[in-house]
Amino acid sequence: MTERGGPAPDLAEIQRFVYREARLLDERRFAEWRELFAEDGAYWVPTRHDQASPDEAVSIFYDTRKTMQARIDRLAHPDAHVQAPPSHTTHLVSNIELEPEPAPGGAWIAHAAFVMAEYRHTEPRWYAGRYQYRLLRDGAALKIALKKVVLVDCIRSFTAMAVYL
Repeated sequence: MTERGGPAPDLAEIQRFVYREARLLDERRFAEWRELFAEDGAYWVPTRHDQASPDEAVSIFYDTRKTMQARIDRLAHPDAHVQAPPSHTTHLVSNIELEPEPAPGGAWIAHAAFVMAEYRHTEPRWYAGRYQYRLLRDGAALKIALKKVVLVDCIRSFTAMAVYL
């Protein structure tokens, strides 16, 4: 069971966690990436900068661990046309910050800026924005209760996205 709160992580621990997450995504190790999430964790990409809840408007992504697994299974399938050939990505993460106090409920809030480059078919694509993490302790490990990805251009129409930002 995931513990709410726990010892405060320090910035170095948060940086290692966020950089490892980015590497897992770039190496297409999606099953290991999913394990970074708490059992009730979610990955959310809203369509508005000020969107406070996924219930307010349609989201670009809103995946629970169950729907993450379905997406991961589809990405691994040899007939996944959206990933033929597979995308290559690089996540550049910077400006990592940790809120000094836990949020109500005991989660630790971290922020970061990112740019993600994706190359698929013959087309490079670029995404940029801000991450917000709600992190919990599971023993000594950190787990993601919520990863919110606010894209700079979240209000625009997007072509099909198959990989995680």
